[in-house]
Amino acid sequence: MEYVEINKKIKLRKYIYDFILLIIGCAIMAIATSFFLLPNQLSSGGFTGIATITYYLLKWPVGTVIFVLNIPLFILSYFRIGKEFLIKGIIGTIFLSIFIDIFDKFKPLTQDRILGCIYGGIIMGIGMSLVLKGSSSTGGTDLLSYVIKSFKPYYRTSNLIVIIDIVIVSLNIFFLKDIEIGLYSAITIYLMGKMLDIIFEGVYFTKMIFIVSDKYEEISNEIEENIRRGVTGLKAKGMYTNEEKMMLWCISSRNETIRIKQICKRIDKNSFIVISNAREAYGIGFKRE
Repeated sequence: MEYVEINKKIKLRKYIYDFILLIIGCAIMAIATSFFLLPNQLSSGGFTGIATITYYLLKWPVGTVIFVLNIPLFILSYFRIGKEFLIKGIIGTIFLSIFIDIFDKFKPLTQDRILGCIYGGIIMGIGMSLVLKGSSSTGGTDLLSYVIKSFKPYYRTSNLIVIIDIVIVSLNIFFLKDIEIGLYSAITIYLMGKMLDIIFEGVYFTKMIFIVSDKYEEISNEIEENIRRGVTGLKAKGMYTNEEKMMLWCISSRNETIRIKQICKRIDKNSFIVISNAREAYGIGFKRE
């Protein structure tokens, strides 16, 4: 019984945490829309882009239009995705719509399209990442992509979202008769995606280094003593020369990569080095969860 009670408390805390992230994320997304994107006719894709068109052509409130557009998706989602995700999607859509209609009554922070697309994209990305971190949704393109995948599971979600956003931005250009809207909106969508990457995956990039050298022991010792990074030796075979060699494998930070290259070239100018990005590294000397 005690275990059950503890488990219930953990779940309750998770629901509260997710709900707080959802509310804050929706508020931030609404700020990006009302203060930066909408005043400059810019779109971040999704149903917000369609609502932008109706706002300028028919003067309909953006938040209300977003909610109405999502109603058919909610009905489909109920049968195709699941109740929990659907409930969060409805809550997220309601709050986003309310916040947009509230903030829309205030004066925009800028009517410069360059500033609008840059700050709008960054702030929108921050808000959306908080919503996604709370395992929630604000409806629109991401919910539509989930519905499509329920019919066609082999479709990639990222590809679906990009295609839908391209179509919606193209509609913005067509109805508002301004090619610059599409060009600036593309910057907004790109920055929004980059912010999602940074917040979800962090700015702490690591490097993965492979070193092939006859002086692998000297290089390994130097890296371990001076850089304080562990080095792993892997047995390798050159298929052209048919020679067996020892290949060193090392994970380092970006700054340390330069020093490792210098060590390799100083000890063996003929050493062969391959450096690639390792998105995340967990363990001693790196991130810990």
